[in-house]
Formats: sequence, C-alpha cells, structure tokens
Amino acid sequence: MAEIINLRSARKAKARTEKEAAAEANRIKFGRTKAEKQKLAAEKSLADKKLDSHKRDD
Repeated sequence: MAEIINLRSARKAKARTEKEAAAEANRIKFGRTKAEKQKLAAEKSLADKKLDSHKRDD
C-alpha cells in the first residue's frame, strides 16, 4: 500500500528545499570578496587587451 502523507506539509517541504537551493546559488554568485572581484576584473581586462592586439586591420 502507499504511504499516506499530508500534501500541505509535502508542498511546504518542497518549497523549502527549492528556496534553499536558490539561496545557495546566490551565495556562490554574489558571495565574493572585493579583492576577488577586482582580480577577476583585472584578468578580464588583460584578456580583452590581448584579444584586441591580435585583431587584424582591414
């Protein structure tokens, strides 16, 4: 036989896990220090300059 569950509590548990997953994604996405952000920006700038220097003039 199937186990009897309370749908309201199951729905709340599912919403809770989805909310926690979204919070974890936001911690990864936005949870960087100022130094890490500056380092990433410097690396991107250097890569852009390197790419631009390899372009050919028409």
